Amino acid sequence: MWNWGVMAATLVAFVFLAWQRRWMSDDGLIVLRTVRQILAGNGPVFNVGERVEANTSTLWTAVLVLVGWIPGISLEWIAVLVGLVFSAGGLFLGLDGARRLAGPAASTFVFPAGALVVLALPPFRDFATSGLETGLIGLWLGGTWWLLVRRGTERPFGPVWSTAVVIGLGPLVRPDLALFSLTAMAGLLVLTWRGWRHTLVPLAAAAVLPASYQVFRMGYYGLITPNTALVKEASEALWDSGWAYFGDFTDPYLLWIPIAGCLLAGVTLIWRKSVNRQIVVLVAVPLAGAVMLAAYVVRVGGDFMHGRMLLPATFCLLLPVMAIRVTRLTFVPVVAVAVWAVVAGGWLRTPYAGLEEPIDEREVIADERAAYVAASGTEYPILARDFRLFVEMADDARRQLAAQQAPAVHVDAPPTGWVAYPSANGRDVLSYFNIGGPGMLLPLDVWVHDPIGLANPVAAHSTTVPGRRIGHSKFAGSNWEVAGLAEGPTEDLAARGQYKQDNLDAIRRTLACSHTQEMLDSVRAPLTFERFWDNLIHSVGRSGLRYDRNPDKAQVCG
Repeated sequence: MWNWGVMAATLVAFVFLAWQRRWMSDDGLIVLRTVRQILAGNGPVFNVGERVEANTSTLWTAVLVLVGWIPGISLEWIAVLVGLVFSAGGLFLGLDGARRLAGPAASTFVFPAGALVVLALPPFRDFATSGLETGLIGLWLGGTWWLLVRRGTERPFGPVWSTAVVIGLGPLVRPDLALFSLTAMAGLLVLTWRGWRHTLVPLAAAAVLPASYQVFRMGYYGLITPNTALVKEASEALWDSGWAYFGDFTDPYLLWIPIAGCLLAGVTLIWRKSVNRQIVVLVAVPLAGAVMLAAYVVRVGGDFMHGRMLLPATFCLLLPVMAIRVTRLTFVPVVAVAVWAVVAGGWLRTPYAGLEEPIDEREVIADERAAYVAASGTEYPILARDFRLFVEMADDARRQLAAQQAPAVHVDAPPTGWVAYPSANGRDVLSYFNIGGPGMLLPLDVWVHDPIGLANPVAAHSTTVPGRRIGHSKFAGSNWEVAGLAEGPTEDLAARGQYKQDNLDAIRRTLACSHTQEMLDSVRAPLTFERFWDNLIHSVGRSGLRYDRNPDKAQVCG
């Protein structure tokens, strides 16, 4: 009863604290625009007639589509509530897995040391209800480890192949979680080892869903990764930025204190216990996964949202000690973690916590929730219409659309305002930096593009701009939209706006290159079997296509 009471109190506290920070991010609204398109019968796209995978988490999109059929509830609230439930579910499974690992329930009293770290760190609370896949990540990590613990310490939950199927979902939850899938699959094979022949079934079970979707991705979207990975150049090594991001997360909260306390208590318990193969595997899997996930985040340069990308690695690291057996030897480190949790939860914050922008203008990491609270003017911004900026943008766009008698490409041209150009493909096109909010508020048949490439295939394949935020390092401005989608001679287009004719000519020459045209056909040409097959077999080379965003350098076909 003590153990169940401890876990229940921990979960209630987490849900309460996360609920006090409920909100919706623009990236979460990007996911919901795709969900709207699927529910409307337009397929998994951001814009009708343009097959771009703007969502990183395939499984999170699928979950929201399944739950999105519920009438009477907005998609924004569905995403917030499901994310919170999943976050709490992942924490519960992590707690219960650690409790089972600690020993027989009848004779073991546990304390939620690792779970207190989750409760104390603000990013865990912030991103539990952000509309992003963070809750699903926690549920999958906790659930995968829970299944391994059941298989290694007591009666297994289901056959081996069912556990393997869950392990294989990692790349569908988020592509980088394939790293944890690898460690978890290795752990499963060691726990169930009966010779090489018996590994074929679990390996096949783990691979069938991600492999099937990968074939679909390559044929439907024409790429080997989500478009977001292309935009963020996930294959590049940016160690300096990554270590800065790591320090931005660990230093303000003195994270080494609870990690050291939890590890000391865990090592003490293992040292005093007869260690067998099962215990070693069940501890090694999350620790190895944590190291690999953290190393990957540091390598790619981190992120612009404080702490978000390091939450999975932190959660993995804490799994074996989510609940620690209380003994005379573990009492001191457990108390130290509890004291730290009170101090960290109440007072330890980043210097820019709660600010719309970082104190230092050169800083590229920010308190994302604070920025959206400021943009909305409300403490709990959930709906797209809660954001004043998004509502103003959408209302302005509707006025522009109503003023045009034919489809047009609309671009913002300060200080004169919006300028409309005749559309070459018969669609209304609007360009914004933040596309989630406008995407949710504007009709689904209007193309909503961004200069950083999340939903814009032209910008996605351009080169990066040094010094920009991680994840926002590309920028193909409105001159690319006008040159690529507006109809008419470049001299006429230049005369209507602020663009130079030679720049527009250079961009059009780039877009006329055979490899660029082939890329555009892969996402805009009607999807036939021949198109699917061509996308599939050329997806690897197409994923490597880049051209310089500077028109003066981009005009040469390579």
